[in-house]
Amino acid sequence: MAREVYDVSGAGDTVIATLTLALAAGATLLQAATLANYAAGIEVEKLGVATVSADELSQRLLEDIHR
Repeated sequence: MAREVYDVSGAGDTVIATLTLALAAGATLLQAATLANYAAGIEVEKLGVATVSADELSQRLLEDIHR
């Protein structure tokens, strides 16, 4: 899904962190990569290096499921 990109700073760190956490929690590589992609998408919508909360990630996933 195309999003408005404000700043890509920190997107790579967000991907690595989310991917690692998801794999450690038992997700498959595909599931972990999907979560990491969503998290990076949220991060680049913010200015500067920003965090992505679990609530933001789950909300975005639910929005896309209902789309």
